[in-house]
Amino acid sequence: MCHKIPVLVVLAALMVTSLAYAGDLEFTACPFPSSDQQKRVVRTSPSATVDGQPTTIGFHTIFRSGDKGVQGRHSGVFGQLVDQKGDVLTAEDGSTYISNDNDFSALITGKDKHLYMVSHFESRPAAIYLTKLEQTKTGQLVPQKTRPLDFSHVMGGWVHCAGSVTPWGNHLGSEEYEPDAKTWITGEISEYNAAMAAYFGIDPTDLKAVQAGMNPYNYGYVVETAVKNYQDAGVKKHYAMGRVAIELAYVMPDSKTVYISDDGTNVGLFRFEADIAGDLSAGTLYAATYNETDTNGMGAADLTWVDLGHAGDDEILAIINSGVKFDDIFEAVDPVEDTCPADYTSINSGHEDGNQQCLKLKPGMEKAASRLETRRYAAMLGATTEWRKMEGITFNPETNQLYLAISEIGRGMENNKKGGSPDTTYDMGGPNHIKMASFNTCGGVYALDVNGDYDAVNIYGLIAGIPTTMNYGANGDDNFDGTNECDINGPANPDNITFIPGYKTLIVGEDSGTGHQNDMIWSYNIETKTLTRIQTTPYGSETTSPYIYPDINGYAYIMSVVQHPYGESDEDKLEDPSDTRAYTGYIGPFPAMTKTAP
Repeated sequence: MCHKIPVLVVLAALMVTSLAYAGDLEFTACPFPSSDQQKRVVRTSPSATVDGQPTTIGFHTIFRSGDKGVQGRHSGVFGQLVDQKGDVLTAEDGSTYISNDNDFSALITGKDKHLYMVSHFESRPAAIYLTKLEQTKTGQLVPQKTRPLDFSHVMGGWVHCAGSVTPWGNHLGSEEYEPDAKTWITGEISEYNAAMAAYFGIDPTDLKAVQAGMNPYNYGYVVETAVKNYQDAGVKKHYAMGRVAIELAYVMPDSKTVYISDDGTNVGLFRFEADIAGDLSAGTLYAATYNETDTNGMGAADLTWVDLGHAGDDEILAIINSGVKFDDIFEAVDPVEDTCPADYTSINSGHEDGNQQCLKLKPGMEKAASRLETRRYAAMLGATTEWRKMEGITFNPETNQLYLAISEIGRGMENNKKGGSPDTTYDMGGPNHIKMASFNTCGGVYALDVNGDYDAVNIYGLIAGIPTTMNYGANGDDNFDGTNECDINGPANPDNITFIPGYKTLIVGEDSGTGHQNDMIWSYNIETKTLTRIQTTPYGSETTSPYIYPDINGYAYIMSVVQHPYGESDEDKLEDPSDTRAYTGYIGPFPAMTKTAP
């Protein structure tokens, strides 16, 4: 039976007063999957009410990995990976590589007025596919043909994760988990990073060849795609916006201010101010400092911003092409008994296992450090690099609030702890700005108030996942099978999020392993504080790409991508290899959601 789910939230005192929103949206809830069959399929709310109008909706697949469009001989294979020459990558047995790591997929209207989908693949090498769509009279989106975009002029794409759509209508993508240039110079290259070598025809197992043939400073940037037509769609990397483990970049309504989330352990929050509205090729980069005001619950802080300097894409690309290496930018020594020499700066920044580092900036390398070693440089200047698993960003124009997902509240965010147990690994050598009183493996969504210049001035909890060891079965709830470490009536490990302007609705997707066995997408009403489950996904999947398109020729869509089924957990439950193919599609179609607050 479908039912409303009571919200499980943590709210700070800094909540805005109720506003008169013009639109109204309400979903019929999607029940928690209780049977094995339900846990193997994509399940979505069957209906929604938009501005009082009941509407039948569902999940509609545009493509699964490996599909071709209806214009078959003119269409590529969705998710097929190619090398620098555009040739299909093959394994030793001759099979082609098709990625099931579909991620953010944007709906873009080209300059030719046709509708396109621009789709990320979160792999190494990565791919972005351009798909021409047909929109039927009933609002269905049908793929016509698809092709990979050319990244050879920017040395290939790297782990394209989440994204957004700019106010001027371009796709804005990301490159996550930037390779560590510090370890690269010693040849300590992980298998994860070496996989990119196949793009250049280099054997990934030959680490000396990888070290000589690849430059880690080519990866870790915001990527913008502009679509003129199916044959003419260009990609560019914005080197001026900094190099971190970019989850996504989100452009504010002024078309100049951009917030950039950094996904990993001991990471930072960044803001870019473009020189010219609608042009991200040059500007000033800032990093946030967390000035703690509350350590309870999800915590709270005032934010100040450290200026990392001004730069343009061309000048940073010239530095990269000069062959600069990590040891051209910094002198680095190991700490002795957790202490750095007097003329070195101690930081703890950007490593999964925590890593105190002693660094000294070499003369004249400020600009190179700010854009090629952005997180390290920010830490050296006093910004906070203690966040854990920073994910999606979206904006509510009615309340002037940013929303930021943190998938796990732990490690550097704790006070000399890991998972609630004493551990100095993630604070040693750093300023320990964030000192949370408790660890939350389920994560949460934060709110940030912004001023008239779109500068975020504070951060506080909005929605918290709830860790639980409850035996639901003993309480008469047969929807729980003992495999979920986070309450099934609230989010686990929030990831990608989107806000529907005018409709007081925040959409929250999950990237959860043990938190929820089956990842979900939620609708959250910011006035009534009600959560409604609107989608569940197969075993081992991740929900990516929830993103609202309020009006495309009279219809609204929430994009939804179901990444790597059976790929993150429950691999033993796979029965048919074809079930691992990812889904790229949408929830809807809805009537256009065009009402805005007065």
